[in-house]
Amino acid sequence: MNYKDYYKILGVNKDASQKDVKKAYRKLAAKYHPDKNPDNKEAEEKFKEVNEANEVLSDTEKREKYDTLGSNWEAYKNTGDDWRQYANQGGGSHQFQGQGGSSEDFSSFFEAFFGGGRSNPFGGNAGGRRQATFTGGNIQAELPITLLEAYQGSKRTFEINNEKLRITIKPGSYESLQLKVKGKGQPGVNGGTRGDLYIVLAIQPDFNFQRKGDNLMYEAKVDIYTAILGGKIEIPTMSSPVKMTIPEGVDIEKTLRLKGKGMPKYKTPKQYGDLLVKLKIDLPKKLTQEEKDLFEKLKAIREGKTVNV
Repeated sequence: MNYKDYYKILGVNKDASQKDVKKAYRKLAAKYHPDKNPDNKEAEEKFKEVNEANEVLSDTEKREKYDTLGSNWEAYKNTGDDWRQYANQGGGSHQFQGQGGSSEDFSSFFEAFFGGGRSNPFGGNAGGRRQATFTGGNIQAELPITLLEAYQGSKRTFEINNEKLRITIKPGSYESLQLKVKGKGQPGVNGGTRGDLYIVLAIQPDFNFQRKGDNLMYEAKVDIYTAILGGKIEIPTMSSPVKMTIPEGVDIEKTLRLKGKGMPKYKTPKQYGDLLVKLKIDLPKKLTQEEKDLFEKLKAIREGKTVNV
């Protein structure tokens, strides 16, 4: 019976995190799932191998035993000792020597290593061979929403696999946020539980605002007279317009802040980011001769020259 390299089966390194293992498993399980590959024996075998590898590497204790004993696992079979003791005496190995064995349900290698059929070399007979059950693959779908929906929150109803589902989008939801709908993914195999459905939010561009975290950005045009003399201009927000004071002699392209007029913070909707208003001076075009003369007089006054009125 040949050693099976579960890391190679999932295509991950030996130091892969549990998150990386889970990600690799989901990808391969979706690729080889029987529903996607009807009457494909090769895909069915791959699917079983992938699930067997995940059964070991996603379980902390099984993974520890697998890593510690390594390809020398057979040397331990008949000792009856605690496997950690055997490993501490130098019997364990971390070298991989390829893969083999049957992938029918759990392979003979898996059963010999962890028990579950025929004879269990790590603790006596484990009973009859069990039929493997596999959790169904997860499904991921993108849902476009407006910035206003992300601000206010909303409820959406949609249909998948002839089943109507309703999800709640909370205020402050953000780009690429994943909403998990448990048990609405692909069906399991041999009575295994269904996978999950992940709805990924895609926030559509807004005409007025750009989002930066919990803050919103807005560009406001200010005429030259208000920029010089100061005054008030109307600024739209996600709720209702507000009046904002422009200081006298404001700098070109200065950014002013309207506190608490940004996005609600996700899961703490009573707290808000800010609205950052970037000013852009709107210079007058096609001046009349009289307007040009007046600007010339203002320039002369500014430079301390004598002006004839």
